[in-house]
Amino acid sequence: MIALNNTKHRRSLRSVLSRGHLGLAMVAVTMASVSLTILGVIALKVYADHNLHLIGRSINYTVEAAVVFDDSAAATEALALIASTEAVAEAKVFTADGELLAQWKRPETDLLSKVEMLLANSLLAQPVTLPILHQGREVGTVTLRGHGANMLRFLISGLLGILVCTVLSAWSALFLSRRLLNGITGPLRQLADVAHAARRERAFDRRVPAANIKELNNLGNDFNALLDELESWQSHLKHENETLAHQASHDSLTDLPNRAYFEARLARTLRVLSKANEKAAVLFLDSDRFKGINDTYGHAAGDAVLVAVATRIRAQLREEDLVARLGGDEFAILLTPLHKTEDAERIADKIIASMLAPIVLPDQTQVVTSLSIGVAVYPEHGATPDSLLNAADTAMYQAKRMDRGGQHLSQVQQLASPANTRS
Repeated sequence: MIALNNTKHRRSLRSVLSRGHLGLAMVAVTMASVSLTILGVIALKVYADHNLHLIGRSINYTVEAAVVFDDSAAATEALALIASTEAVAEAKVFTADGELLAQWKRPETDLLSKVEMLLANSLLAQPVTLPILHQGREVGTVTLRGHGANMLRFLISGLLGILVCTVLSAWSALFLSRRLLNGITGPLRQLADVAHAARRERAFDRRVPAANIKELNNLGNDFNALLDELESWQSHLKHENETLAHQASHDSLTDLPNRAYFEARLARTLRVLSKANEKAAVLFLDSDRFKGINDTYGHAAGDAVLVAVATRIRAQLREEDLVARLGGDEFAILLTPLHKTEDAERIADKIIASMLAPIVLPDQTQVVTSLSIGVAVYPEHGATPDSLLNAADTAMYQAKRMDRGGQHLSQVQQLASPANTRS
């Protein structure tokens, strides 16, 4: 009961991912909006300061003559002419002695004007004082206080633009997040439904649909493959896995499958072929000169010969064929599917021909070896793994007796025991 209650209170993967994606998207959008706002305000401040200095220099040039001649009326008129058309809240012109010569102030008639002034005082370095020069000599100064009318318009339009971009970004993030969630949770939910049906109802005929995400599609394919084998292999897998767990599956020298692996694969193949009414062939291979090479040149040379022989055998086979080292200088090959017996004999000839080239030993000595091959075909020469392998082994000894480095096809119901003919 406690476990059931805990399950009910657990959140679904979709809700966890949805909240996480939405949170990340909102944090990212918020940070981007704040960053853009700060950068915009900084850029606006730099622009307004620069503009105020340009206005001051323009006023300096205009009132220069009036200051030189101490003409207050002309200075006031020139000051009002420029300041009234620019973003200036207050402008004053002083003589070189510091006396006020002219002054202009923008009237504050409503609340908006006060807000504009507050914005200007917050962002601008108030006031700005510039010297009035005449022939290189300072004859007065002009003092300006900026007005925030233009700044407020730029700031409002910028904030509106950022707000629109933020809304669009949030909507896009939410849309993409939902698509991503559907792409992840949809296939997982379908796989879970199939798994529950297989566990509760033993519905092994259900399959997981294909997914657009590669990893999830591979997971679904693997699960479908598992369902294909589950019913027929359920009783067999436990025994086979316990057996295979206690033995290595490949030969450490040649990296070929070992005898246990080969026999298990042969048994599985024959079970399948017995239902499909198809053929297979087993080739038993034995080196004709290995013992002499091993005794003459040493074990390292013998190992090099075995590796070279394994490589050449493997190069002559199809991808679906299996070659294994049974032990010593003995190898076995499983050919499946096999359309006709001549195909097995043709492959045996190719393997024999591949042994004609010399093998280079570690000391650069070159040796030549050959293989005797026995061929047995399922089901003509054996209906069980042991009988088929024994038939191929017997045929191999017959090949040694007839002509070393050749092949021999097993005969139907061949009962002769292998002779003691070893290389």
